[in-house]
Amino acid sequence: MKLHELKPAEGSTHAPKRLGRGVGSGHGKTSGKGHKGQNARAGGGVRPGFEGGQNPLFRRMPKRGFNNISRKNIVALNVRDLERFENDTVVTIESLLASGLIKAVKDGVKILATGELTKALTIRIDKVSPAAVKKIIAAGGKVEVE
Repeated sequence: MKLHELKPAEGSTHAPKRLGRGVGSGHGKTSGKGHKGQNARAGGGVRPGFEGGQNPLFRRMPKRGFNNISRKNIVALNVRDLERFENDTVVTIESLLASGLIKAVKDGVKILATGELTKALTIRIDKVSPAAVKKIIAAGGKVEVE
């Protein structure tokens, strides 16, 4: 098959509306635009949200909220999520990405204390909550905050 032989799937395309081709077509004379007015003119019509000069809804509504430019996007992980690693594994951001526990990291990763941990792991992560540190050490692991 060559590029010039490609055709769209049968029934997936429609012929364009043929305007101004006589009364019998149903789209003759005014071409479906009615008589006179802004929408009948070339280039006519108004932008989305325009309300005829009345103050539009999006300007009548009050503004809410703000974007905090100092916000940090930290990925949260629980201690129970670390159960998938083998004993004596060093858990880093790279190993978390490789295992599929996290998809992407922007400003760091934090381990939280929900769940139980039964394996001795060495954790090398940006942040770990104090309760999570206790659980990791109780399971025989180590925490090395970077």
